[in-house]
Amino acid sequence: MIEMMIVMAIAAIMAGIAIPSFMSMLPGMRLNGAARQVMTDLMAARMDAVKQNNEFKIFFLDNHQYKILDDDDNDGVDDSGVEMSRTVNIQDNYTGVTFSSTNNPIFSPRGTATSLPTITVQNSSGSKTVSVSIAGRVKIN
Repeated sequence: MIEMMIVMAIAAIMAGIAIPSFMSMLPGMRLNGAARQVMTDLMAARMDAVKQNNEFKIFFLDNHQYKILDDDDNDGVDDSGVEMSRTVNIQDNYTGVTFSSTNNPIFSPRGTATSLPTITVQNSSGSKTVSVSIAGRVKIN
C-alpha cells in the first residue's frame, strides 16, 4: 500500500510539472496548426483547379473564415455556375487564432495563381505568414 502511495505521489508531482509546461505550448501549437490548415486548403484548391480544369478562388470573409469557390464558369462570382463552395472557420479547430489577407487568390487550371495574397495568421504567441507565388506555390514563412 505504501509503495502505491509513493507511486501516486511521484505521478502527481510529475503532472504538476508537466501540465503548466504543456499549457504554455498550446498557443504556439494552435498557431502552427492553423497556418498549416490554411496552406493545405490553398494547395488543395490549386490541385482541384488543375484536376477539374477550371478556376478555384478563395475569399477571405473575415478574420477567421474563408470560402473556397469551385468556379466552373470562371467568372469569380458565387453564382449558379458554381459547382461547390465550402466555408472554413479556422476557430473551429484553433481557438484564439485569427488571420488577415492582402488579397483573394485565384488558382487557374494550369496551377498558376493570380491576385497573390500574403495571409498573416496570428494569436497570442506570435504570427506566421502564408504566401502564394505566381507559379501557384504555397508556403509558410
